[in-house]
Amino acid sequence: MALKNAGITLPSLRLDAVSVAREAPCPLIELGRCNVETAARIAAALR
Repeated sequence: MALKNAGITLPSLRLDAVSVAREAPCPLIELGRCNVETAARIAAALR
């Protein structure tokens, strides 16, 4: 909710295929890449 209130949309989300293909799956989500300005806005919104 903090990110939405700050007007921030997360980069594309995707499932990390390697983490699911393990013998004992431990799914991880990749948030994608973002520029420095967006990363700073995300950090500020989460404080």
